[in-house]
Amino acid sequence: MEWPITPVDRIPFSQGLRQTFALARRGLLRMKHSPQQLFDVIIVPIVFTVMFANIFGGAVAGGVDNYLVLLVPGVLVSVAVTTSVVTGTQLREDIDSGVFDRLISMPIARIAPLAGLLTADTLRYVIASVMSLVVGLCMGYRPASVIGVIAGVTLVVYAAFSLSWIFALLGVLLRKVSAIQGISMLVLMPMTFTSNAFVPTTTMPGWMQAIADVNPVSHLISAFRGLANEGQITSDVGWTLVGTTAILIVFVPLTLRAYLSRS
Repeated sequence: MEWPITPVDRIPFSQGLRQTFALARRGLLRMKHSPQQLFDVIIVPIVFTVMFANIFGGAVAGGVDNYLVLLVPGVLVSVAVTTSVVTGTQLREDIDSGVFDRLISMPIARIAPLAGLLTADTLRYVIASVMSLVVGLCMGYRPASVIGVIAGVTLVVYAAFSLSWIFALLGVLLRKVSAIQGISMLVLMPMTFTSNAFVPTTTMPGWMQAIADVNPVSHLISAFRGLANEGQITSDVGWTLVGTTAILIVFVPLTLRAYLSRS
């Protein structure tokens, strides 16, 4: 095999897949050697669940136990969605540090560094979901369906994975990690708090309730609540699948085009 390799089609698919998993392992090792990178998926679910349950539980649902069926799915989705930002910031850090240029100069598929990063970050979404559930169970949350919980977590991970492509695009296009973090906070924080994550939308002013009812985050949370709390597949599951798939259809080509142009 000649080196360096530039055309992507010189790398067989099976070999490119192995290279992707090898670079995903690099991402997992980075988490292992820098445990602080898991702060947002381990500590944040604990803080949010305990704090919101005790602050809002009595006011919203008359008690912590009654509030957990509303809160735990909201925290789970919120943490997983906001965690998707890490894909963009890590990609930007690799570009700024020169790691990205070094990787693409090696005889590997050019898509492998990006695919490996996206694959490794999927574990973050799983950890965030499991931690939110564990904290909720310790506090008294009791879902009605184990299969529904598994299906709900799978749906949330899929949604977070689709959002990670948006932030991967920002990681390629923007020049500063702080810019990615700023844009993500500007978008995700209003979407999270103007949803049904922490309070019923019926308690909101009319104009905000209208926004919350069409908020994609509200549909994802409602889908999880239906699956986990009731063991039912509601229309929100369909809307979530349509929305997340549409994001992939739009942003995967855009991200790959920007990424391959950069590489």
